[in-house]
Amino acid sequence: MPEAGDLMAMCALIMAIGAFAGVVAGLLGVGGGIILVPAFFFAFSRLGYDTPDLMRICLATSLATIIVTSARSLMAHNRTGATDWEILRRWTPGIALGAGLGVCAAVELDSAVLMIIFGGLGVCVGLYFGFGRSEWRLGDNMPRGATRLIAAPSLGFLSVLMGIGGGSFGVPLMSLYGQPIHRAVATAAGMGVVIAVPSVTVFLLSGVPEAGRPPFTLGSVNLVAFVIVVTMTLITTPWGVKLAHATRPKPLRRAFAVFIMLMALHMLWSALV
Repeated sequence: MPEAGDLMAMCALIMAIGAFAGVVAGLLGVGGGIILVPAFFFAFSRLGYDTPDLMRICLATSLATIIVTSARSLMAHNRTGATDWEILRRWTPGIALGAGLGVCAAVELDSAVLMIIFGGLGVCVGLYFGFGRSEWRLGDNMPRGATRLIAAPSLGFLSVLMGIGGGSFGVPLMSLYGQPIHRAVATAAGMGVVIAVPSVTVFLLSGVPEAGRPPFTLGSVNLVAFVIVVTMTLITTPWGVKLAHATRPKPLRRAFAVFIMLMALHMLWSALV
């Protein structure tokens, strides 16, 4: 059992992380994974948990929270009729396949490689988030045939390697192919469930050595972080929604894009030095 002081410090840090992730999710409509993974990594590192599988624990725990938050978001969006179930039906098999391949890769790769992958992809997400334009188009309808056969597994694969749901890749993809932003956000919540459920199932069955890992880790999922983050995001996401209606979104999106890129670059630097 961990010492009480260490456990309290861990809980306090994770409460702050979960609160921030919830506010940002409500404010900007982005999933928490892009924040949670680096935040988990640096919090656990600073607390002295130095297992070589730490990045895997962060990815798995982030994806576990996404099961709850994406399912809740999907149900809320579905009540408004915004979810495009036809897109989900057609894209689910490929996304699930990619997610499975992503878990297999994540289990085999060490933390340094996963950090490099997260850092590189995080910079790309930040650039699009900050400078992408709503009028950009690759087509008027979602891709079919060979394009979908490549895009769907790639979406699932890359999302698992970043520990994120469907929003960071799914929303830009659907927007580029002519889907209204509200429909894209609603449908991406369903993609998050498709990505997270099979990947977390495998992560729960793929344990990490006990030495150096955070306490109360089941398989590769840290249960303390999971419970606290889910609780905090349920509390603070409505705060972010209220703040979104009282502020201008464009400057906030660009500020958050810079924040994402700084976190991603810091992770790249930590992996390479």
